[in-house]
Amino acid sequence: MKTSDNTCNPNRLRQLRAFCLAAQSGSISRAAERMCLSQPSVSLLIKGLEEKLGSRLFERRGPRIRLTEEGQVLLETALPVVEAMDQIPDRFAVRLGAVRSGSLDIAAGESTILYLLPDYVKRYTDLYPQVKLRLHNVTGRDGLKMMRNGEVDFAVGSMFEMPDDITYVPIFTYDPMLITALDHPLARQSRVTLGDICPYGLILPPRHLSTWRIVDLVFHQHGLDYQVVLEAGGWEVIKKFVALGLGVSIVTSICLTGDEPLAAIPLNDYFPQRSYGAVMHKGRQLSSRARSFLEIMHAGFADHWPASPWDGSAQHPAGDSNLMASCTVPEEHH
Repeated sequence: MKTSDNTCNPNRLRQLRAFCLAAQSGSISRAAERMCLSQPSVSLLIKGLEEKLGSRLFERRGPRIRLTEEGQVLLETALPVVEAMDQIPDRFAVRLGAVRSGSLDIAAGESTILYLLPDYVKRYTDLYPQVKLRLHNVTGRDGLKMMRNGEVDFAVGSMFEMPDDITYVPIFTYDPMLITALDHPLARQSRVTLGDICPYGLILPPRHLSTWRIVDLVFHQHGLDYQVVLEAGGWEVIKKFVALGLGVSIVTSICLTGDEPLAAIPLNDYFPQRSYGAVMHKGRQLSSRARSFLEIMHAGFADHWPASPWDGSAQHPAGDSNLMASCTVPEEHH
């Protein structure tokens, strides 16, 4: 790689930002969308950077791009600089102790958005009406991808494994519950075993989501067979079909309000509690807007974690049991 001169070039930061966004997303077009530029403009910025450095930064295969060895070195060198420049307004706001204008992007799954976040969103928007808040309804894997690409500030959900570049801070805990129709035979029992459930058909979320995998793991750990009579997406849909007597289901208490025409029986003897909390990218400072939202979610957060995790340096346990630790899949935020 050629040594660059020290000539001031106001276009250099745009070139580096275009390069970093393209490298993170693996796409010139996505980088162009993030920068509100045309795809040819971003291509020219990257081409100019390559010419200046005398190195090819990407291998191009049709619409797909892949970092070269030199490109990887530049990404590791330039990304902290670009992020630091982009964070100057937020760091300034932090020093002033104020949350002003701007946007806040949060990734979460359907159950989290539907049952957990509404009260906090209402409180946040009442306090900071000038902030444009966007909730992205995505699965766990997609949420992690968006966070790594810098498309969202943080995610809220549940984690079953901890990638090296992610910090997870559990805030809420919910119980596993068996739900049945009110007139179901199991509804009259105060305690239900896995063996009691086996004769009845289960209604579960789609097979590719983690709930199905956990149910499958627990039943097989106890040497029991089970049957799934209906596969349905969304807890509200599942609760509706259970209330109609089409089957029973195993859910997390986050989705139960107490007003449903259902019987709910704890299954803590067999399934671990599930924690929900903040999922953040290590090493990336949260904006003042993001920090304020998380402090609303947990007003006493600093009392429990005196060494504030908001700088991305803290690593907290997920608080799940050994069973959850054995599930090597991220929560799909169903």
